[in-house]
Amino acid sequence: MAGKRSANIVLFRRTNAGVEVLLAHPGGPFWAKRDVGAWSVPKGEYEGDEAPLDAARREFEEELGVPMPAGEPIELGSVRQAGGKEVTAWAVEGDLDPQQVVPGTFEMEWPGGSGRMQQFPEVDRVAWFSLDHAFDKITKGQRPLLERLEALLRRQA
Repeated sequence: MAGKRSANIVLFRRTNAGVEVLLAHPGGPFWAKRDVGAWSVPKGEYEGDEAPLDAARREFEEELGVPMPAGEPIELGSVRQAGGKEVTAWAVEGDLDPQQVVPGTFEMEWPGGSGRMQQFPEVDRVAWFSLDHAFDKITKGQRPLLERLEALLRRQA
């Protein structure tokens, strides 16, 4: 995966109980029984000269089937995941009803080696999590993005 780039939006909202972030659980058979450490922020790959923020907005809508809520993007920087992919992120304060999500789909051979192609949703669940709970749910490689969001919000307080 070296050389691949991904851009994402860390959507967050402030509630009476504190800050919450929107996470998506990946669809498909590989992730069906995984929960802790399996969730992600809406993201996707981009190539060429596409601006990373434009890619993040596009991928948010492609993955969730709804436009990114209006809000001023705040750059969170980049992290390199274990497989080598560079993930660049922005935080956006806004709200979204998970019930309105209509995820995109992808096709893959399943079961492997069967010759049968099947379609799966890009994400099978979307939910709001408190920051503390999100640290448990999100993939290890994306935890630094939540740490940066938390630090940013502390500085603003």
